[in-house]
Amino acid sequence: MIMAITVNNLNVSYHGNDAIQNVSFSISSGKLVGIIGPNGAGKSTLLKALLELIPRDSGEIQMNGKSINEIRNHVAYVPQRSNIDWDFPITVIDTVLLGTYPKLGIFRRPMKKEKALAYECLQKVGMEDYANRQIGELSGGQQQRVFMARALAQQADFFLLDEPFVGIDVASENTIVTILKELRDSGKTVLVVHHDLSKANDYFDELILLNKKLVDVGKVEKVFRSDVLAQAYNTQFPFLKEMEVLT
Repeated sequence: MIMAITVNNLNVSYHGNDAIQNVSFSISSGKLVGIIGPNGAGKSTLLKALLELIPRDSGEIQMNGKSINEIRNHVAYVPQRSNIDWDFPITVIDTVLLGTYPKLGIFRRPMKKEKALAYECLQKVGMEDYANRQIGELSGGQQQRVFMARALAQQADFFLLDEPFVGIDVASENTIVTILKELRDSGKTVLVVHHDLSKANDYFDELILLNKKLVDVGKVEKVFRSDVLAQAYNTQFPFLKEMEVLT
């Protein structure tokens, strides 16, 4: 069986400093996977390496048995909000329309069909009333919903999100989580860099636990344990120990 994502012996460094060391794992399709670990663990680096947004020193990455360059049009990426220029003069609907470009090709422009799709995606995230607003006028949660809509407009098979819940309101977070679970249920593969451990058990099917090296990977009940997490975070998790005793 061809796995949705396969990573073998991945190594990435910045200026001679190791960011990811010898990481290997496989993920099957139709999974919602959280990438967790302490600050500086290489979580965002892993996501960017999967997308070849940064070079890798060594290792192999495949999606559906192909390289990222062969399948890039089938991969949607939502970067960290802090990496986006919110002052760029673009409307909400035009931001979402950008998601239709990968499948249009170089010389085609969005037409009625693509504009209808973009509006439908805005409706999905509850942002249709803001279609003609400038993206910079929105709150953090609204901006993140718009970028979720842009990802949906790509009609991708893979969705990679880098800390999508940072600095957003509860309603926006719940909307995005619901959509991610729907994508999972429709057979899509979803990877999310996540920092809030209190939500990991509710949000994800599987976890990738990193601290530069791969600490563990697998179903949430296997990875989200006090003894396993302590290996990455170098601290204890008494609330988890109490839960484990009760179960």
